[in-house]
Order: sequence, then structure tokens, then C-alpha cells
Amino acid sequence: MSRMPEWWWRAGSRSVPPRYVGWFFLWTSGIHVGIVAAGTGFYRHFADEALVPGLAAAWRSAFMSQPALGGLTVAAGEALLGVLLLSHSWTRRRWGWAGTIAFHVALMCFGWGFWLWSLPALALLVSGARADRLRVDGPGSSRPMTVARPVR
Repeated sequence: MSRMPEWWWRAGSRSVPPRYVGWFFLWTSGIHVGIVAAGTGFYRHFADEALVPGLAAAWRSAFMSQPALGGLTVAAGEALLGVLLLSHSWTRRRWGWAGTIAFHVALMCFGWGFWLWSLPALALLVSGARADRLRVDGPGSSRPMTVARPVR
């Protein structure tokens, strides 16, 4: 019988660090730039199986009217979320976590197939955001607050 190493059971060790998600979102933004460069026909059938009524029609009329602009907008949004998650500021990372979670919830509106990706991704993102929040020094943190000494 195999035993898991001790580091596996430590608090927060099973969550994904913000830098991994940040680099992943920067990488996926580059994929959208590549799609736009290669040809935007890839986006044509993206919303065909949408679960939200009218989403497929809205996709065709809004996104597919200018697919290069739409693809580059998605790329810019993903790059922004990646940069926010790579920040040292908890406030910026919080916006990055919220954006990546909202992105995956919105992705689920495009069909059941996206649920296969989004549900596990949401579990990782929510646990990562929670662990990241608990690592921050301050109220709600599992660490004691830092006491500053008075300046003389």
C-alpha cells in the first residue's frame, strides 16, 4: 500500500498557486491570437450548442460580425486576468481569481461539453483563490497578523 507524502496533506498544498493559473491564462490568450492569425472560422460553430436561449444568435450577430476583433478581445481579457494573477498585490490577484471564475461560469453557457472542462477547472480555481486568500496576512488569514513596531 502506497502512502501519500506528508506535504500532500498540509493545508493548501492541494490548491493551484495563482502563478500557475496566471501563466496558463497568458498562454491561452496566445492561442486566441494564433486562431485570429490562422483564420477565424474556428469560432463559427462555438455557440451552436448554447444552453442559454438566444446566445447562439447573439454570438453570430455580435462576435462573428467581426471575429478577429472578438478573438483579440478574448485574448486581451485572458491576458489581463493572467497578469492580475501574477501580481504581488492581493487586491489585483482577487480580481484575477474572480475573473477566471466568472470566465469559466460564462463558458458553461455555451453547451454541455464545456461543463466537462469547466467543473473541474472551477473546483481548482475556487480552492486556489481560497488558499491564496488564507495565505495573505490580515483578517480572515490563518496566519497571525504582523505587528509593526513604532517608528522613533
